[in-house]
Amino acid sequence: MSLTIPTNLSKPTTLNPKLIGGTTLKPRLTTIHCSTTTPTNTNTSSSSSSSSSSESQLKAFSAALALSSILLSAPLPASADISGLTPCKESKQFAKREKQQIKKLESSLKLYAPDSAPALAIKATVEKTHRRFDNYGKQGLLCGSDGLPHLIVSGDQRHWGEFITPGVLFLYIAGWIGWVGRSYLIAIRDEKKPTQKEIIIDVPLASRLLFKGFSWPIAAYRELLNGELVAKDV
Repeated sequence: MSLTIPTNLSKPTTLNPKLIGGTTLKPRLTTIHCSTTTPTNTNTSSSSSSSSSSESQLKAFSAALALSSILLSAPLPASADISGLTPCKESKQFAKREKQQIKKLESSLKLYAPDSAPALAIKATVEKTHRRFDNYGKQGLLCGSDGLPHLIVSGDQRHWGEFITPGVLFLYIAGWIGWVGRSYLIAIRDEKKPTQKEIIIDVPLASRLLFKGFSWPIAAYRELLNGELVAKDV
């Protein structure tokens, strides 16, 4: 394949044709033919230009790939309906369920004197019911057709507060309790009567270990590195 490149790409100039023997001389167009056939003796400049062009193409491809990954991983806008669920504050079934519970409590309230202990307990329950339903609506929970809140455990960042955050908090508290108990048993195993201290808790020792147990993840990781987390086989 050949490519014809005109050399008169600059500003054209007016040429006055001259008559020679009654003939008019026309300006000639000089062309350069470039062949795509690569010679065997390729010099260093051509190889460096090809390598630089390949590097630029690779950089462009990497940038496009990074941009596409960012666009695909971007969170979607919040949706008011997920798998047939609607926000509880907009659910008619949710409001209906709240009215039914409060109506049932108020009907049982009529059976007691206004200032009696059962009446005061029922009034407190009514206030708690109002507060609970109001909190469900403010927290952005989603309700189904039954009017009950549903927890979203698919890993959606918009609903982390419904399952993941309480789950991590539960694991931390459970680990804290277990770590404090483990530390107490390790601390009393060298006593003369360790079984006695398991029955009657050493309160000062347990209190010190109780406050130290708040950093149990760091302590567990440190013991894991030192090889002290798991007891060695005897």
